[in-house]
Amino acid sequence: MHPRRPDGFDGLGYRGGVRDDPAFGVPFHARPFGSGSDPGPWVTTPPDIPGSRNLHWGEKSPAYGVPSAPATLEGPAAEEPFPAGGDVPRPGPSSEQLNRFAGFGIGLASLFTENVLAHPCIVIRRQCQVNYHGRHYHLTPFTVINIMYSFNKTQGPRALWKGMGSTFIVQGVTLGAEGIISEFTPLPREVSHKWNPKLIGEHLLLKCLTYVVAMPFYSASLIETVQSEIIRDNTGILECIKEGIGRAIGLGVPHSKRLLPLLSLIFPTVLHGALHYIISSIIQKIVLLLLKRKTCDGHLAESTSPMQSMLDAYFPELIANFAASLCSDVILYPLETVLHRLHVQGTRTIIDNTDLGYEVLPINTQYEGMRDCINTIKQEEGVLGFYKGFGAVIIQYTLHAAILQITKVIYSTLLQNSI
Repeated sequence: MHPRRPDGFDGLGYRGGVRDDPAFGVPFHARPFGSGSDPGPWVTTPPDIPGSRNLHWGEKSPAYGVPSAPATLEGPAAEEPFPAGGDVPRPGPSSEQLNRFAGFGIGLASLFTENVLAHPCIVIRRQCQVNYHGRHYHLTPFTVINIMYSFNKTQGPRALWKGMGSTFIVQGVTLGAEGIISEFTPLPREVSHKWNPKLIGEHLLLKCLTYVVAMPFYSASLIETVQSEIIRDNTGILECIKEGIGRAIGLGVPHSKRLLPLLSLIFPTVLHGALHYIISSIIQKIVLLLLKRKTCDGHLAESTSPMQSMLDAYFPELIANFAASLCSDVILYPLETVLHRLHVQGTRTIIDNTDLGYEVLPINTQYEGMRDCINTIKQEEGVLGFYKGFGAVIIQYTLHAAILQITKVIYSTLLQNSI
């Protein structure tokens, strides 16, 4: 007895209709179910089963018991028939799953390096920037490594990882503010390929408004990062939110009269954020274009292996992001030094002595604004005063580049072994 099925049953689910695409030969309703004719193109394995062969549009399964034809360049590799002994060969991991796993792992390694492993470099970098007393500018990675060792020896590992939770909070506030503003305003979050000056201006306006909203929380996070661990209280992870709201409404921990109001910090904060975003976007587009052109030339010269396909799919974007972040940080480092000094002034912050590594210093600057800060640094500390702690940037991006290269080698090895 044959099972009762609708005439439109196609092996994947009843769709209530017939398939009469000429690419598939005779319409399905012209071939009654249970006939002795060729089962046709709709005999497939269930989709999304790891290791199974899922058919795509226009492909046909070979008839039962008939060996499949050899694979050609125009289609997927044909399956080998089962051995006579009845042992079914165990299928290897699918290429799509392996690529997804590789992409997730590569992105996770890059994110972990950028936000976790590099945090000690960010701590030393910011402490050197706000320390106008410092005689050693730490322009090379060798002196930075020495001072990091001194902090770790005298204060413990927490001295190099302080404020890491607040940096994630600032990123979350920034993303949330951008999403909320874009939902209630016509300002676009993304710029399509068919862009125009008006669309670019609206997109940059959204970014600027986002920087304004996140500014008090950025200031609170900066203080947590540079505050000395010697006199630091065990604050909670949400202390950044509390301090940011208090800074915005003028309440909370008492500050000195030298504290600059948030209105005077809007221009340098937005200027730094907007320039950083513009430079990063331009560098990223240029690097991606060059890498894609190089990849296309390589594909024309020789055939592409699955390993190379995976690397071409994921690494160009990571390399472009790395180059964009590096260039923007290097170009805007002097402006970042000025911005951090303005944010910390008047907050009664006690920082570590970056010359000795075992003393603390108060922040007693009296800058009247951005212009006065620039002129004062230039007169009292020289041009190199804008680059205090630059050696930490070298260590940070050297570490990031090394992690990317190690990850690339690991996944290249895994893919070679799986082929």
